[in-house]
Amino acid sequence: MKDNKTQSPAPGTPPRENKMGVMPIAPLLAGMAIPMMISMLVQALYNVVDSVFVAKISQDALNAVSLAFPLQNLMIAVGGGTAVGINALLSRSLGEKRQDMADKAANTGIFLSLCSAAVFAVLILLLAKPFFLAQTKNPVIVAYGTAYARICLGLSVGIFSQFCFERLLQSTGRTTLAMATQLIGALINIVMDPILIFGLLGFPRLEVAGAAWATVLGQIVAATLAVLLNVKCNPDVHIRLRDIRLHRDAAREIYRVGLPSIIMQSIGSVMTFGMNKILISFTEAATAVFGAYFKLQSFIFMPVFGLNNGMVPIVSYNYGAARLDRVKKAIKLTICTAVCIMTLGFAVFQLAPEFLLGFFSPSEEMLAIGPTALRLICLPFPMAGFCIIAGSVCQAIGNPFYSLIISVGRQLVVLLPAAWLLAQTGRLELVWLSFLIAEFASLILSITFLRRTLKAAQKRLTE
Repeated sequence: MKDNKTQSPAPGTPPRENKMGVMPIAPLLAGMAIPMMISMLVQALYNVVDSVFVAKISQDALNAVSLAFPLQNLMIAVGGGTAVGINALLSRSLGEKRQDMADKAANTGIFLSLCSAAVFAVLILLLAKPFFLAQTKNPVIVAYGTAYARICLGLSVGIFSQFCFERLLQSTGRTTLAMATQLIGALINIVMDPILIFGLLGFPRLEVAGAAWATVLGQIVAATLAVLLNVKCNPDVHIRLRDIRLHRDAAREIYRVGLPSIIMQSIGSVMTFGMNKILISFTEAATAVFGAYFKLQSFIFMPVFGLNNGMVPIVSYNYGAARLDRVKKAIKLTICTAVCIMTLGFAVFQLAPEFLLGFFSPSEEMLAIGPTALRLICLPFPMAGFCIIAGSVCQAIGNPFYSLIISVGRQLVVLLPAAWLLAQTGRLELVWLSFLIAEFASLILSITFLRRTLKAAQKRLTE
């Protein structure tokens, strides 16, 4: 796709230093992270818009989209986790001045992403309906959910490609370009949602399936734009059709870092599935509230994830360049910013839960149980800000399994068992406290593993 001759420096000229190795940390992190945070906020907006419009159809429609979330999260886990591995390997290789490995990371990452999309397309055709039947016998929810999942996951080539090519831009410091692709995809989704859901402007009324088609359309357009921007505007990696194949050494390293992330996010699917089963035993309205919460909390968590995405290439690059002082500065600044964002989110959830639920056309039962749920679930938000960044630091500089242990401990060892035990009291409000219990356990592990990771990194760089 690129002519390698145009990318090579003149003979005898030292390689140009990437801005991640020389720019002061504060403006560098701001320049890297702010575009990602903005694009993540827009992503959160269109996720919420999906549910806002779907909720206008019925509570069953909202429940269908909520129950589909574990499947979507599994897809995001594989795509996002693979992208994390690509990001870490590519940024570190550039920091080490290993152009050959950087190119292998890019081309192998593209190949792995396309293979993942093909696997999901096959699996969803077989498993969509049984998945919903395992959660509810309501035929309306099953029908809506099956249609929604088959479209979103059957045409997942858009989201997998978007993850991969946007991460190539982020890994080389071109976060503004990555932001542009995400913004365009999100805006297409937002505009097409009401048109396809309600049948406006001459389009057929597709209801829940319309939300899925709008999502897929936005992803495919964003992915196409990301491909073009990498080919035209990203000279740090060389993408060639003949090299888009499996390079075993690159794939091994991508999944060494990315696999724990995939497992961690996949565990989120198991957690959500389990929580839905626990909550629906009380009332279907509890599941609808939980689904609404997940959409709302994305406005708080997504900017932190954007901040996190801006930090990872900085940490990886400077670790590869043996500049631990810059690594530590980036980590401290990112953690402080993340905790501030999460504290602000905590305040909003505490002060205006009824207002937040109002976006989802809530039933009287949802309004009766929802405010208490939101106020209790948000209690650990500030702790979560620290834990998110700490886990990513472990991944970025060589201890990805620490992040895996934290995630497994939080969601499977603590959260679900605590929720089940509290559900035995017959009091729904106590079930929401399981999130606080789980995050406190996660905080203890995160502090421990972050210290170990930084000590090990310093030892490796000084030997």
